[in-house]
Amino acid sequence: MITDLELFKEIFKINLITFGGGYTIAPVLLDTFSRKRKLIKEEEMLDIIALGQSGPGALAVSCSLLTGYKIKGIKGAALAAIASILPPLIIISIIFYFYKEVATNYWVRAALRGMSGIICAVLLITTFRLGKVALKKHPVFSAIIMLTSFIFGYFTSINTGIVILALAILGLVVFSLKGVKIP
Repeated sequence: MITDLELFKEIFKINLITFGGGYTIAPVLLDTFSRKRKLIKEEEMLDIIALGQSGPGALAVSCSLLTGYKIKGIKGAALAAIASILPPLIIISIIFYFYKEVATNYWVRAALRGMSGIICAVLLITTFRLGKVALKKHPVFSAIIMLTSFIFGYFTSINTGIVILALAILGLVVFSLKGVKIP
């Protein structure tokens, strides 16, 4: 089990040291709470990440909040939400006072450029993990949805939100029909 303070500290630390937004924080949450602490099953954590993507606001906050809720209920959700909001708030407040020095510093700019490559790799790994889980449960349907979303997102100018909404409705309709078995 984990105490309230430990939960707060873990999520605070993750959000403090992880750059790149929710998609880079999500795998760290997965590693911390599924693999290391074994508080949430890996499949449940991937469901939390998927659910966090569907809600409004920052993915990092949504995933942290849902993780806290899964572990400690409403109290955990509140602690996790605060712990995920504080680090960027503190960092942005500090940068506000030193923006000119930070923005023109060669070493800071070089570090940020280097991190962008790492962030791309983390995003690729996260996408692969989420896709692997989706393909386990319903391989044919999931593959069709993934391929369709890629085709519409890459080859058309249709708003991505509309594509996601349409495919979500399709999934709801297909899975809510009684007697329909998706391979």
